[in-house]
Amino acid sequence: MFNLVLYQPEIAPNTGNIIRLCANTGSSLHLIHPLGFALDDKRMRRAGLDYAEFAEMHQHDSLEACLAVLPGRVFALTTKAKLAHSEPVFVAGDSFMFGPETRGLPMSFIESLPPEQRLRIPMLPESRSLNLSNSAAVMVYEAWRQQGFAAGS
Repeated sequence: MFNLVLYQPEIAPNTGNIIRLCANTGSSLHLIHPLGFALDDKRMRRAGLDYAEFAEMHQHDSLEACLAVLPGRVFALTTKAKLAHSEPVFVAGDSFMFGPETRGLPMSFIESLPPEQRLRIPMLPESRSLNLSNSAAVMVYEAWRQQGFAAGS
């Protein structure tokens, strides 16, 4: 299906919610260290409602190590992009990378991608950002919608 990549996530409940999202959409979760919490954090388990056993999860020591194993295109989700999250045509194997809650993705990574792989989720002009787990859900459901919600596509 798709890959959700969290670069140095900081808040356990967000990651727990995303584990549940992955379990319910057939997406794989990739976590890039360092994490701002322990994977056995009770807040993460509570948010994930023990869905971890149903989600495919991978851990990576660095951004480079993660990028080396991702199969398809990588899209960066950032408020600094011009292209809306719904504009590209997504295919199975595409990856959606999200930055840490307090600072977002490194600009060096964002700028390393072509503009058509930098996406933003539309918000009101005075808004700063959406919650990480909400953003992940918006993105993966748009990509999955484009696949006709087909299982395993």
